[in-house]
Amino acid sequence: MEYSPSDLTQRERYKVLTSFVLPRPIAWVTSQGADGVVNAAPFSFFNVFCEDPPLCMFAVNRRPDGREKDTLVNIQRLGEFVVNLTDEPLARAMHETSGDFPPEIGEPDYLGLKLAPSSRIAVPRLVEAPFAMECKTWKLIDVNGDRQLIMGEGIHFHIRDELWDREAMRVYMERYHPIGRMFADRYCRTDDRVVFPAAEGAKTK
Repeated sequence: MEYSPSDLTQRERYKVLTSFVLPRPIAWVTSQGADGVVNAAPFSFFNVFCEDPPLCMFAVNRRPDGREKDTLVNIQRLGEFVVNLTDEPLARAMHETSGDFPPEIGEPDYLGLKLAPSSRIAVPRLVEAPFAMECKTWKLIDVNGDRQLIMGEGIHFHIRDELWDREAMRVYMERYHPIGRMFADRYCRTDDRVVFPAAEGAKTK
């Protein structure tokens, strides 16, 4: 079957894209309000895009009633945030932070998630995250007035000690159990892995 996006509603386009572009990594973004309240929210329209400079991007849409989400308000004010990644032990807490919290109630505080100061920005990171990237806003891109693409430059990395081989500069995959987003309330584990030999390319005579 085929669809032209222009023939679908916004919700229908969302359902098509999120049903097939998966699993998607999840940016568990911490940001800080003017009153010091730390917000944590997950975004699965997310990925990293290059290493020089280290850039990531995630999308923030408006709430159903048209209000801007706390994450966007905080980032527009401060120009910085932390992208925390999620593994299996943190998956349920990450999911819970997708619920509706008023600006004066910080998800980490409410759910008992531990915070730690970042090294180069004011926004705290989640202590238990397997990987956290302190970011400065690189660019904001408005999409149709109802969504912002937030591009951040990673300026400092935090890695859980037991996950990283410092000499080989590689992750210990048998110790790292990231969670991916599918669609709706569905997530996936990533422990069923396949390894292929190096690609040979075109064979010439």
